[in-house]
Amino acid sequence: MAEHIVKHREGLAFEVPAEYEPRSTGYTADPVVSEMGGAVQMGFRVARVAAGGSVDTHLHSFEESIYVVDGELVLDTPEGSYELVTGDYGLIPVGMPHALRNRSGRPVEFAEMQAPLPRARFDHDTRFPEPIVAAEPVRIDVRDPRNRYFGHIDRESMDPAGQTQDRLAVSASMRTALLVYSGISVKMMVDSDLGADLSTMFMVQYEQGGFAGAHDHPLEEAYLILDGEVEAFFDGKRYELSPGDVAWAGVGCVHEFRNIGEGRVRWLETQAPQPPPRHSYRFARDWEYLDGVLEG
Repeated sequence: MAEHIVKHREGLAFEVPAEYEPRSTGYTADPVVSEMGGAVQMGFRVARVAAGGSVDTHLHSFEESIYVVDGELVLDTPEGSYELVTGDYGLIPVGMPHALRNRSGRPVEFAEMQAPLPRARFDHDTRFPEPIVAAEPVRIDVRDPRNRYFGHIDRESMDPAGQTQDRLAVSASMRTALLVYSGISVKMMVDSDLGADLSTMFMVQYEQGGFAGAHDHPLEEAYLILDGEVEAFFDGKRYELSPGDVAWAGVGCVHEFRNIGEGRVRWLETQAPQPPPRHSYRFARDWEYLDGVLEG
């Protein structure tokens, strides 16, 4: 079974998924993280909908989170229709009917996080109910307390020097406060506070020279690089990652990252299942230190 996956942007192969073939127009995706690739907890796709394209009303037996990388995507739900633009993200709970469409004049590209793992033998855990009546879509308003499933994040959201009161006023809650440590910034996007039960999605930023030492987790992680140049090690194998590249670390895969570029590094990160309250990180350095203590 694979313990990690690295796929560079030029190697992404966009095709119509089997479950959407008769039910979509202009939708293609590369299922980078899937059952076939060795994952057991999650799926992760980079998807596109061409101008004028759509996916019929459908629902899943898994939880899905989406993040718009570039373009405009309309998401139709029983609660209304929403126009998601670059930097918008959202949660689609288990069993919620939804449809996708692109009414803009250019393609839209977005990431899809799925947990638990979609299974091919169960029709990829996707069903097609009666169509939703599409409404005129509205833009996401993160300050509206009626907003239950959506948010927005951009480069300015990750700037440690820009976390002023006027900037924080456009956050949905303190859930989106920026966590900064050792040259690394993290901002939660989709988690239990937004209603997710099975997965998380968040943004990570490294300052110049920033790094995270070798560690592993009791969960699976996927990474979509958005800005900068990253040196990554997965179980001792070195990779250089740049915007558009995707990587995945399975349970127990020891990995580490370093910013080797001239500017900041930023990536979208997802996890499944959700991290436990304690011991979600196992740093190699801590156990190497213990070895020294015991030997002494």
